[in-house]
Amino acid sequence: MGIVATSFRDELLAAGLLVPLGADGLYGRAAAFEDVVDALARLIVSLGAADGAARIRFPPIEPRSVFDRTDYLRSFPDLTGAVVTFRGDDAGHARLLAAADTGDDWTELLEPADAMLCPAVCHPLYPTLTGTLPAGGATYDLQGWCFRHEPSVDPARMQAFRQHEIVYVGDAAGARAHRDRWVERGTELLADLGLDVEAVVANDPFFGRVGRMLATNQRDQELKIELVVTVASADQPTAVVSSNCHEDHFGAAFGINTAEGDVAHSACVGFGLERVTLALLRRHGLDVERWPSTVRDRLWP
Repeated sequence: MGIVATSFRDELLAAGLLVPLGADGLYGRAAAFEDVVDALARLIVSLGAADGAARIRFPPIEPRSVFDRTDYLRSFPDLTGAVVTFRGDDAGHARLLAAADTGDDWTELLEPADAMLCPAVCHPLYPTLTGTLPAGGATYDLQGWCFRHEPSVDPARMQAFRQHEIVYVGDAAGARAHRDRWVERGTELLADLGLDVEAVVANDPFFGRVGRMLATNQRDQELKIELVVTVASADQPTAVVSSNCHEDHFGAAFGINTAEGDVAHSACVGFGLERVTLALLRRHGLDVERWPSTVRDRLWP
């Protein structure tokens, strides 16, 4: 996988589609790459409109108080990113500059800023919903930047990337129906774009012993369905869309109730915009202008 992933990354860099920033998993994106991302986002927005999804865009940073309530740290501490900043006085600034000038680790002089890098676009949504939902629940169209600390030579495993999510918050049956409906929609969309797509039951690599039990529960209850396609390696397909049932996890954590007074359930579908773009580049070639007309017409009608 490593050799194949590195080869594909090198092709993308040579074509100027990705711009190296000096660290694995961190890249700039060229105009042709962004054109595809923008077109995908428009398609997802149009699909979400069928559900009456309200569009909200959040920044890539969330308050630590919100992050703590998501319980993400318990499951994925190795992926977490925190914001730190300088809070010292003039003497502290002098020590900071002295450490930088001598090549020492000046970050030791920084302090937490009570802000976290968002690992999932939907996190900032839930505290805005505390209270009682309207009858029938609510659906939201979200898009933004995520951070997960897993540097890799695989271009599909970026540290900073964009998710486009359609999120439902309401009763349990509505959440499951939302998840299943979007598995179908996502599969159809990717197939329309010429990708060979498969829906598979997945489980996340939760951290530690308790995490292994969480992963088993996720798999056994089929809470997470991934749509996988070829990106770097045909032998190891990559998940480009993830459709998840959270059960009442966020409803309980953020005090969200249905109109009937029950703790709300939630479900989301997350399209990895960079990953889908990479899959299209791998399938149809690095020159977007030469992609099949059927694909281009779907992206740019």
